[in-house]
Amino acid sequence: MGWLIEFLTSSIGKKLVMALSGLFLVLFLAVHLVGNLQLFYNDGGASFNVYAHFMTTNPLVFFLSFGLYATILLHAIQGMLIAWKNQQAKGSNYAVTTYKNGTWMSKNMALLGILIFAFLCIHIGDFWWKMKFTDSIISVSYEGYDYQVKDLYTRVMTAFKVWWIVIIYIIGLVALSLHLIHGFSSAFTSLGLAHKKYTPLIKIIGWSYSILIPLGFAAIPLYVFFRNLWQY
Repeated sequence: MGWLIEFLTSSIGKKLVMALSGLFLVLFLAVHLVGNLQLFYNDGGASFNVYAHFMTTNPLVFFLSFGLYATILLHAIQGMLIAWKNQQAKGSNYAVTTYKNGTWMSKNMALLGILIFAFLCIHIGDFWWKMKFTDSIISVSYEGYDYQVKDLYTRVMTAFKVWWIVIIYIIGLVALSLHLIHGFSSAFTSLGLAHKKYTPLIKIIGWSYSILIPLGFAAIPLYVFFRNLWQY
């Protein structure tokens, strides 16, 4: 067991953990976006509320959610440790050269990660926490379902009518996009999958994913906000 702890706390081990946890979170983002896009259905929020109910009450999802939270914390902690180690190593010629040759995103992954983590805390507090642990979100019934569900749809619509909440979300999603652009290809490199034949394709997929997924999330608050303006 000691060898495993030693490996995971080594430079290579930390990067491996960052790569695997990062790719898991990348997959989660796509699944989460598919669910959130149900906000666009013109059914008064029925599809989204039923989906949200399933995601918060299904035993399997409940179990997997703890793995998700642990992965987010592990990814954040490992990222900060790597950034701290890199900061300490900047005194060496190799580190300084690597730092100068890096992109703005590679130099500021820790900053982007902090912005994303802060945004995530706001997001969880504003929706998930209020849905699970407060009485501020009422329950509603829909035809065809023999149970009530929390009306999270109304909460989302109300929140995204506020301009400063929308701006916070856009800032968080821009930070996410920049973080993904570097992190996607970096994860494959850390896993030893970099190859002159495949790396260009990985970068194209990474850039496409890193732009389209945040754009999909950003479309929701922007749509709600501007639709509300047009109704006046």
